[in-house]
Amino acid sequence: MNDLAIEAIQGALHGLAARQRTIADNISNSETPGFLAGQVSFESSLADAISNDGDPSTVQPTMSRSTAPTNLQGNNVSLDDETVSAMKTDMSYQLMIEAMTSKFNLLRLSISGKA
Repeated sequence: MNDLAIEAIQGALHGLAARQRTIADNISNSETPGFLAGQVSFESSLADAISNDGDPSTVQPTMSRSTAPTNLQGNNVSLDDETVSAMKTDMSYQLMIEAMTSKFNLLRLSISGKA
């Protein structure tokens, strides 16, 4: 079944899961000398896939290293920034799960014909 909404939600969930893993990695290495924080991006490529009739479910998140200034140990992980990013990512993930649930409820309603 090819459904743009489901594919877009799937692509977003994939990107958000990658971001959650990267944030966890950043936090666990917050005291590691020379560690540079990772960043995950996928939103613009997902939007491009949706608007250009592409397949949003095939969008791959990209990970890059932060160029933010480092501390004396050469580490640039900010626990405050990572905590905020983790909370925003979690809320976005929950929103996508709710969107998927709503989509499936609509499909179930249209199949059953019962309101």
